[in-house]
Amino acid sequence: MRRDFPNADPVSHIRRHRPDHAQIYFCPDVLNRTARRFIDGFPGLVTYAVKANAGREVLENLAAAGLCAFDVASPAEMAAVREVAPKAALHYNNPVRSRDEIAQAAALGVRSWAIDGLGELDKIADAARGAEVSVRLALPVAGAAYDFGAKFGVGPDEAADLLREVARRGHVPALTFHPGTQCGDPGAWVAYVEAAAGIGRAAGVRIARLNVGGGFPAHRTGAAPRLESFFDTIARAVARAFGPDAPRLVCEPGRAMVAEAFTLATRVKAIRDTGDLFLNDGVYGGLSELRDIGPTDRVRVIAPDGAARGGGMTSRTVWGPTCDSLDRLPVPLQVPGEVREGDYLLFSGLGAYSLAISTRFNGYGLGDPVTVARL
Repeated sequence: MRRDFPNADPVSHIRRHRPDHAQIYFCPDVLNRTARRFIDGFPGLVTYAVKANAGREVLENLAAAGLCAFDVASPAEMAAVREVAPKAALHYNNPVRSRDEIAQAAALGVRSWAIDGLGELDKIADAARGAEVSVRLALPVAGAAYDFGAKFGVGPDEAADLLREVARRGHVPALTFHPGTQCGDPGAWVAYVEAAAGIGRAAGVRIARLNVGGGFPAHRTGAAPRLESFFDTIARAVARAFGPDAPRLVCEPGRAMVAEAFTLATRVKAIRDTGDLFLNDGVYGGLSELRDIGPTDRVRVIAPDGAARGGGMTSRTVWGPTCDSLDRLPVPLQVPGEVREGDYLLFSGLGAYSLAISTRFNGYGLGDPVTVARL
């Protein structure tokens, strides 16, 4: 059940309700501003990677903000988009699919497909007849929190062969890549764009569209990334590499699109004599990604009455609420020395993958978001 507090922020909601369960807050205005930032700044079509957060409130607000295409990885994600945006374009860029999934995708009107092998091209031959088919490229490029190339994608030589075959079979030939999640180096996109241009030349095929992936970084530590610098770098790289016959561009942000629109509030269940904190959420819940891509410093601590806790910053080991000893944040968290049992830790920028992969292990986990006016 959705709960809306249109004039509230997380602190005022906590002050009034004092939840004893982990609570995540959603601000539509923040999501809408981010969507417009991508739409107005990126030099091509903007799609949303539904896997980052498939909440109906997210999809509805993105459609209202003007997104008309979505990157989907399963029939369930396709159906979720169709419920809120029946006419949206669906890009199926998960390059490995069962035959049943292919049939469902065709029935739901997928317009763009990705492959990274001849066998996968054979499987979609009928469903993607005359449609855009993107060959997925993988390069040993650094800069991301973790690389996707070990699972998906092929090198330049094989990509050229596949692209040539895509064109020969009458599909609309395209290329796609993903520099890896939370990629902070714009140079990663430059390397991929230059390789893509070389692949097109080697294949003797004009690339109709180039998907520059997701990977755009969200604000996790330090200063917020300037997304416009990534957009500008991509545009300049494409102009240099392809010249006047450049392909149309598409991107598929997930994390950078949705992260900032959510704040997670957790409560201190106990403080040990060692100073260790026990929270009512952890790595099996909304904090799961901290285990995989490292900590965030965007944490504030408030008392139940909403007052900010002060005191010198201290380093604390943080445990989640489950009975599993693996339920611990990977590195100590910096929190004010005045933190007390019953206080709330508010983690900003946790809209991506928190709700999407949170479990209900031991009866904990996240419920529906509370919609607020500001974060």
